[in-house]
Amino acid sequence: MIENIAIKKIRFLNKKKEEYREYELVNKAQEGCDESFGKLINTYKEYLYKTAFLYVKNEHDALDIYQETVYKAYINISKVRNPNFFKTWLTKILINNVNIKHRHYSKFQDEQVEDFIGEISYSNIEENIDLYDAIDSLEEKYKTPVILQYFQDLTISQIAQIMECNENTAKSYIRRAKKKLYDILKEEK
Repeated sequence: MIENIAIKKIRFLNKKKEEYREYELVNKAQEGCDESFGKLINTYKEYLYKTAFLYVKNEHDALDIYQETVYKAYINISKVRNPNFFKTWLTKILINNVNIKHRHYSKFQDEQVEDFIGEISYSNIEENIDLYDAIDSLEEKYKTPVILQYFQDLTISQIAQIMECNENTAKSYIRRAKKKLYDILKEEK
């Protein structure tokens, strides 16, 4: 029992230490330190790529979105109002880039577009293809909170900030999305 409390305290202190380190890095990056910005991006590079990939299901497009997100974050780092919400701010930029990519793609949807599909590093993607297809079929307002909560482990408050809605609305979207996913996957069986 005492060991569990000690472990929880150590985890809590480590988390606070990481948050302080990130806070300092954001402040230094806002002052113009490229090395600090590089460390921040290095911390979130896997998170950003995976999130982009979950939206576009294409390695090339995910890398494009990742690069555009890093570029826009670098240009606009001074606009981060609260350094504690850097990850939320970065995620919002990424989702905006995904939406821009979707709008651009839908303009050329009538033309024949050939996608190059390289080797995908996700070994279990074939096992979850039905789930990914079901998520992909959801409306944007349902798709985004599901991806952010279940694939990126963001909290309801972080999701609400990214989606610019209140927490109850975000919870509602997640609940409705889960119901729709259940119905879609039930039909396929």
